[in-house]
Amino acid sequence: MHDKHSRALAALLGLAALPAFAADGASETELRELVRQQAEQLRLQSAQLQALSRRLEALEGGAAAGPAAAPDPVRAQVDAAIAETRQDDLAILQAQVAQLAAGGGSGGGNTSWRRGGPELRNGDRSFTFHPRGRVVADFSTTRGSAFDDRNIGGTEMRQVRLGAEGRIGALGYKVDAEFADNDVSIKDAYLSWDTRLGALPAEFYVGNKLKDRSIDGATTLTRTPFMERNAVASVGAPDSGYFGLGAQMKLIGQNWHYSLGLTGDDIGNSGTESDSMTWITRAHWNPVKRPAGFLHLGGWYVYEDFGRDVERINKVPRIASNFNDNVRVSASAIADVTRERIWGAELGGTWRSFWAFGEYAERTIASASADDFAQKASSFYAGWLITGEKPGFSARSGVWGTTRVARPVTDGGIGAWELAARFDRYDFTDAARGGEGDAWTLGVNWYLNDWSRLMLNYVRWSTDNQVGDYRGHDTGDTVNVRAQVVF
Repeated sequence: MHDKHSRALAALLGLAALPAFAADGASETELRELVRQQAEQLRLQSAQLQALSRRLEALEGGAAAGPAAAPDPVRAQVDAAIAETRQDDLAILQAQVAQLAAGGGSGGGNTSWRRGGPELRNGDRSFTFHPRGRVVADFSTTRGSAFDDRNIGGTEMRQVRLGAEGRIGALGYKVDAEFADNDVSIKDAYLSWDTRLGALPAEFYVGNKLKDRSIDGATTLTRTPFMERNAVASVGAPDSGYFGLGAQMKLIGQNWHYSLGLTGDDIGNSGTESDSMTWITRAHWNPVKRPAGFLHLGGWYVYEDFGRDVERINKVPRIASNFNDNVRVSASAIADVTRERIWGAELGGTWRSFWAFGEYAERTIASASADDFAQKASSFYAGWLITGEKPGFSARSGVWGTTRVARPVTDGGIGAWELAARFDRYDFTDAARGGEGDAWTLGVNWYLNDWSRLMLNYVRWSTDNQVGDYRGHDTGDTVNVRAQVVF
C-alpha cells in the first residue's frame, strides 16, 4: 500500500514538471511524448486504485450480514486519493493543452537574452534572430617621448557597430555595420552552413569574414584580453587586411580544428582593379585537454598574390594605442611587390584561472626589383582571473571567446577581475632602412557581466626608426582606458 502511494506521488510530481519542461523550449514531439508517458503512468495508477477499491468493496459486502462496521479509514484515504488524482490530472492536462495552443502547434516560441541582447526563436530553435551591437569608447594619453608630437592624449570611439545574426535551420547569417571616423563600413557580412563531413562537424562560410589567422588575428577585438591586438596579429596581417570577401571552411574535431579559405579584397574594394587573391589555412591541436585546462599548439600559413593596384608596401604598425598615430614602427617602403608568404606558430594553454600564450610570425614580401624582405614579430602574454573564473578562450576554435562572469555586477556581485601582461617585438631590420620596436603592456580588466567590461592598459614602448619624422631611439609611456558594451 505504501509503495503504491509512493508511485502515485512520483507520477504526480512528474506531471507537475511538464509545464516547466515546455517553457524551456521543448519541441512539440518531445512534449507530446512526455504527455503520452505520463498519461500511461496515470492510467496504470488509476487501475491500481480502482482494483484496491473493488477489493475493499468486496470485503465490505462480505461483512454486511454481520453487525454494522465502523467507518474504514483506509477506504477514506483511497477515495480521497482518487478524487485528488483526477482533479490534479485535469488541471495539468489543461495546462499542457494551453502550452501547445500558445505555441501555435510548433512547440512554443520564446525569447531569451544572449550576451545582453534578445534572441528571438521558435520552439525547436530552427529559426533564430539576434540583434547585435557594440559600443567601444577609449581614452589614451602618452608622455615621455623625446618628440612633442608623440606626447598627445584624447578620446576615441574605437568601435560602434550595429547588426544582426541568426539561423534558418542549418543556414546561418551575420551582418555588422561599423560607424567610425564619420564613415560607415561593412565588417562581417556572410552566410554560413553547418553540416558534417563524415563524422566531423563542418562549417562553411561565404561572404566578408574575419580571416582565421593567429590567435588575436582571428579574434574579434572586443574579446581579446588587451585593448589592441598583439604584434603577431599586426605584422602577420596580409596586405588585404583582417577581413576577406570569399569562401572559408572549418573542420572541427574533438581536440583540434582545421580551416581553409580563399578570399579577395574585403568588401570595400573599389572594383577598378582585380583583387589580390589570398589563400589562408590554420590548424590547432590540444594534446592535453582536461576540465582544469588544456595545452594549445597551432600554426597558420598565408599566400597572397597581389592585384595590379598593389605596387608598394610600407608597414608602419601602431605600437602604443590605436588613438596615437605618431607612435609607430617603420618598416621602410618596398616597391614593385608581387606576392607575399606569411607563416605563424602558436603555443600556450590555460590552467584553472591562469592562461599563457606565445606567438611568432614571419612575413616574406617578394619584389620584382629587389630581393625578398622578411618582417618578423613575436608576442608573449599571460593572465590571471583573480576572482576564479575560467579564461575566456575557446579550445574548440583556438580563439578568445566570452569570459563567463560568476558573480555579475548586475546581480549584486563583484564581477570578474583579470590581471594580464604582454611583451611584443617588432623586427623590420631585414630591409635596409627598416625599424624595430618593442612594447611591454600591463592590463587590468573588470568584467561587469558577460557582455560589458572596463579595461586599463599601461604600455612602456620603444622605437628605433630609420625613416620618417621620428628617427632614432625613442621611448615613452602610454595609458589607455576603455569602456565597452557588446550584445
